[in-house]
Amino acid sequence: MADDSSRKRLGRGLAALIGDVDPSGVAGRQQTDFRPDRKAPIEHIRANANNPRRHFDQSDLEDLARSIREHGIVQPILVRPARMSSVTPLSGETHYEIIAGERRWRAAQLAGLHEVPVVIREVEDRQALELAIIENVQRADLNPLEEARGYQQLIEGYEYSQADLGNVIGKSRSHVANTLRLLKLPEEIQQLVNDGELSAGHARALITSAEPQKLAEKIVRDGLSVRQAEALAQEAHQRAETPERPAQRAPETKSVDAQALERRLEDALGLKVSVNWKDGGAGDIRIKYRTLEQLDEVCRKLENA
Repeated sequence: MADDSSRKRLGRGLAALIGDVDPSGVAGRQQTDFRPDRKAPIEHIRANANNPRRHFDQSDLEDLARSIREHGIVQPILVRPARMSSVTPLSGETHYEIIAGERRWRAAQLAGLHEVPVVIREVEDRQALELAIIENVQRADLNPLEEARGYQQLIEGYEYSQADLGNVIGKSRSHVANTLRLLKLPEEIQQLVNDGELSAGHARALITSAEPQKLAEKIVRDGLSVRQAEALAQEAHQRAETPERPAQRAPETKSVDAQALERRLEDALGLKVSVNWKDGGAGDIRIKYRTLEQLDEVCRKLENA
């Protein structure tokens, strides 16, 4: 489980966390005010394999690259020294692994930059993953499945509870739980989310659907809004919980002759009698009795008839 100091530190956000691990103590600055420690050659920086973000839209990267060509990189990339056992240094230079800012790093390559400003922090794997998730969640850069996988990494790798994780990232426990449940959706639906054909709201509506694949196809085909998808999912859920009742047959109206015959037999026997016949003449007579004495009396009258 995440310790109390980690929860408090992370709960203040990315800027405060960067300040906490900065030996010069810059926790009071805003994130965009951090000055880079240095510029690092772009080829000496690598992406973090544990970054929960997997999808980078090419058109967005090209837009950012145009902005970088004009204005440069406004916010430095947060990195940590890479493990030298897994990276071969060139010319004795230090290599770095990205903690937060992979999108800026990719766009900088498109823009043709040879160096990028970096903020260097000595952090372990767990804190690097926490920082990556927090930055992406705060920026709304993750699609819902990437967010879910990031949460799962922290829960499985570092024994977070859903409540602790909610406190860390500033989300409710129910949000964390529902986001994690997206990982149980069929792969075909997960791909629609990754491709942007289904939004986070659509994906959450599918969680409670009895037929998520069918509903997903309808959402994409008909261009349904999130509210419409939620309404359809709720209707399907209610139908599944309420068993269908068999259709009740309309009571049959007996003919006047049948009713008259029932009254004659009831007067003769002193018991309730029901006479039923069909158009062909076949039918039945039912005599209701409550005691054996009444049954004996009926038998006696029939025998003496």
